[in-house]
Amino acid sequence: MSVLSEPDLFPIPRAARPLRLGTLVLLRWLAVAGQLLSVLIVHFGLGYRLPLIACLVLIAASVAINTGLLVRFGPGHRPNSRLAFYQLAFDCLQLGGLLYLTGGLGNPFALLLLAPVSVSASTLPSRETLLLVGLVALIASALALFHLPIPWDPAAPFSPPALYLLGVWAAILCGVGFIAGYINKVAHEARQLADALTVTELALSRQQQLSALDGLAAAAAHELGTPLATIALAAKEVRREARDADLAADLDLILDQVARCRAILGKLRSLKPTGAAIFDNVPLSDIIAELTKPHEGSAAGAGKSISIARLGHGGEEPVVPRDVGLLYGLGNLIENAVQFARREVTIGAGWDAKRATITITDDGPGFAPELLSRLGEPFLTSRWREKGEPDPRDPDGAGGLGLGVFIAKTLLERTGASLRFFNAKPNGHACVEISWARAVLEAAAE
Repeated sequence: MSVLSEPDLFPIPRAARPLRLGTLVLLRWLAVAGQLLSVLIVHFGLGYRLPLIACLVLIAASVAINTGLLVRFGPGHRPNSRLAFYQLAFDCLQLGGLLYLTGGLGNPFALLLLAPVSVSASTLPSRETLLLVGLVALIASALALFHLPIPWDPAAPFSPPALYLLGVWAAILCGVGFIAGYINKVAHEARQLADALTVTELALSRQQQLSALDGLAAAAAHELGTPLATIALAAKEVRREARDADLAADLDLILDQVARCRAILGKLRSLKPTGAAIFDNVPLSDIIAELTKPHEGSAAGAGKSISIARLGHGGEEPVVPRDVGLLYGLGNLIENAVQFARREVTIGAGWDAKRATITITDDGPGFAPELLSRLGEPFLTSRWREKGEPDPRDPDGAGGLGLGVFIAKTLLERTGASLRFFNAKPNGHACVEISWARAVLEAAAE
C-alpha cells in the first residue's frame, strides 16, 4: 500500500501559526519608541502645541501591555490566534487614539494603520484578519469625522480640506483591503507549500526506513542460515540413531520446522538488499516492471490490464539508479493511473541518444480541464468537485489530501526529471510524461 493512501500517518497543520510573543512585543517596542520620539520632537523641538499628557498616557498603555505580556508569558511563548488578535486590535485602537489627538487623517502618520493589518494577514487566520480590517475601517471613518486640530504653527494655522481627508480615508481603506488580501494569500500559499514539503519529507523518510528494514531482514536471514544448518545436521544425525518412536517423531518435527524456517529465510533473502540496494542500477524497463507488478493482483487493478511498451529510438537502453525518491514518485503515478483507469493502463519507456522518457496513460476520465495548469500544486484535488460522485480510489471515503501528485512531482524533479500532464484524447485518457536527460541518469548511475 502506498504511504499516500494512509493520510492519518501525516497530520497536516492547516491553521495559521502566529508569531512568537517576543516578536510582537519587539514590534510594539519599536512603535512606542517612534511614537514617543515623534511626540517629543513636535512638542519641544518644533514648538507645536499638542495634548502631551494624553499622548504620553496612550504610549504608557503600550508600555504596560508589553511589560505585562512579558511577565505573564515570556518572550518565547506563541500566543493563540485570539490573543494575537487582541494585541493587534489594541495596537490599532492605541494608534487611533494618538491620531485623534494629533489631527486625525490629516496626520501623515495615519498610514501606520496599515501595519497591524499586514502583521495579521501574514500570521493569523482569515477570520481574525477580516475582523481587524473592519476595526481599522471603523477607526479611519471615525478619525475622518472627529479629531483634534493638527499641531501647527499658531501664526499660520493649517486645516486640511474635506476633499483631501476623504481621499486619505479612501486610500487607507483601499490599502487595508489590498494588503489584507494580498499578504494573506501569499502567506497561505507559503504555509501550504511548507506543510506539503514536510509531508513529502515524512513520506520519503518512511520509504527509506522500509528499505532499511528490507536490508535488516536480509542480514538476519544470512546470519540465521548457519545455526539453522547446524541444527538440521545435528537433528538428522540423532534421527538416524533414534530407536524410540516418540523421540523420532519429535526429531521429525524439528527437521520439519527447520525446513519451514529455511523457506521463510529464503523469502527474506529475495528482498535482495546488497548493502545499499536502493542505489543499484537497473534498466529503465525493469524499473517499470518492478513498480507495476504489485498492482496486477491488487483490488484497484482487478479487471484492468497493464501493458509496458519499449519505445527505444536509438542507443542502448538507459540504466536507472534505484533511488528511493524515483521509485516512490513513479510508483505513485502508476498507482494513480491504475486506480482511475477503466480497463487499461499503458506505460511506455522510450529513449534516444539524449533523453529517456516514461509515459503513463490510462483510459479513465482524464484530468479535469480546470486543474491541468495547476497539477503539481500541494493540496490540489478534484475529489470534492461534485457531491455524490464516487471516488475511484475509495468509493466510501471523503477524498484524499491532494498531495499525491505534488509529492510524486517533487521527488521526481529531485532526480532531474521534468513532468508534463495532459489528456491524450478529448474525452479523457490522462497521460503523464516524465523525461530525463541521459547525462543526468548516467551521472546518477556512476
